[in-house]
Formats: sequence, C-alpha cells, structure tokens
Amino acid sequence: MTGRCLVWLYAVAPHSDEEAETAAPTGVAGEPVRTIVSGNLTAFVGSVPLDVFGEEPLRRNFEDLDWLEATARAHDAVVSAVVRRGPAVPLRLATVFRDDDRVRKLLDERRADFAAALDLVSGRTEWGVRAYGDRAALTAAVAEAKAEAGTMTPGAAYLARRRAQLSAQETVERDAAERAAQVHARLLRRAAAGRCQPLTDPAVSGRRDWMVLNGTYLVDDDRTEDFTATVTALGAEFPGIRLELTGPWPPYSFAGVQREPT
Repeated sequence: MTGRCLVWLYAVAPHSDEEAETAAPTGVAGEPVRTIVSGNLTAFVGSVPLDVFGEEPLRRNFEDLDWLEATARAHDAVVSAVVRRGPAVPLRLATVFRDDDRVRKLLDERRADFAAALDLVSGRTEWGVRAYGDRAALTAAVAEAKAEAGTMTPGAAYLARRRAQLSAQETVERDAAERAAQVHARLLRRAAAGRCQPLTDPAVSGRRDWMVLNGTYLVDDDRTEDFTATVTALGAEFPGIRLELTGPWPPYSFAGVQREPT
C-alpha cells in the first residue's frame, strides 16, 4: 500500500479459516481483489489510484456517465462474485478508505451491524419490481369500474359512463398511486422485507414510461417461484399498470450498513 492508493470496499462476508481465495473478477481499477480480515468478518477490497478515485477526481468522473456505468458494472461484478460464494453485505459504489487499517476499524466498530445485516440477507436474494402506468388504459379501467349502468336507459348509461370517464381523468394520478400501493403491499406478503425506492427520473433512465412504483424486495431463495408468480398475477389484475421484474441482485437495498468513507 502506498500513499498514492486508496482502498475500495466491495463487500463484507463472514470469515472462514477454510475460505479459499475469491474467484472475483478484477475490480473497478483493474486491480486484483483481496481480503482484509478482522475477527469473524472478511472485507473484500481493492487498491485503487488516488488520482482517479480520490474525492475530487470521483466528483468529476461521476459526471461522465460512460465512466460511471463502467465503474458500476465492475463494482457489481465483484459483489456478485462474492455473493455467489455465500451471504455477504454489499457496499455501495465509491465506499473508499485511506488504508487497510480504516477498513479494519469499520469492521470492528460496526461488527454488530454487519452481523445483523448478514443474518437478514442469508438465504435471500434481492428482486426489483417496477410498475409503469398507461394513462389512457388506466383511465378507461377506472371509468369502467365507476360507471354502474344497471337498468338505466341507454341515454342515462351513456351519461354515467361519460361522467365516470371525466372523473377518472381527473383522478388518474391518485388512482395509479393507490394501485401501486396495493401492488407493493401484496408483494411484501411474499417477501422477507421490501422497500419503495425513489422513482427514477426519466432523464436518468432514458425512458419516458410513467413509473409509479420502484420497489425492491428481499425474497427467500426457496420462495422465488412464489414471488415471481405473484408479480405475474398482479400484472394481470390491474389494467393500466404494467409490472417489470428485475433480478436477482445482490442485496444492496438491505445491507443496512453504510457509512461515509474515511
């Protein structure tokens, strides 16, 4: 370790005396991934150049979307390789420390937090569910549900449908939010944990779709089929709402141990 390097932290896993060297790919700087051990915890790290991954260079580089995407992919490749070996707590992009001792200090100070996070993610995988609304289809579905023609004359039934359509147009935002909340609640019943993440800005995602839910769910590995089947069923149950399932992912949303780098 030299003064020209920093330590990039990828993930933390339980330590084992029989643990073999990680088969992880090279890291964000093309560096070999190595381990730092403290007690019953192992940190998977890499030595990265200060002039690229220091605070100021990182701030500039994060404005380069191509660089950011490539770095994020390299980080995730290492985390995914570690997670395939067993339970691990993935650290978010750009968790950087000055030296190995700072990493050991983190492991020592947050040992209980890491233990709780490892217990939570053990035997579970993260899945993402995004819901997109179709304004026209959702308006039509809500209007149909609101219009109760019954035994009304054709003229009265037409007026009822027209009033329902106008009402649905005015309430489409609220109706979409209500359906998204129902989807999230139903998926939580099939997951060990779940979170509603901020909705993705179309300027960032490059998509013009109207996102109404950006959920992440921690699912028991032996209940994956049940969870994915529920997503499919919910997609058919709510006209005007399209569900998109992504994953499996390392459990970034449920790691529970984050700290500003030091």
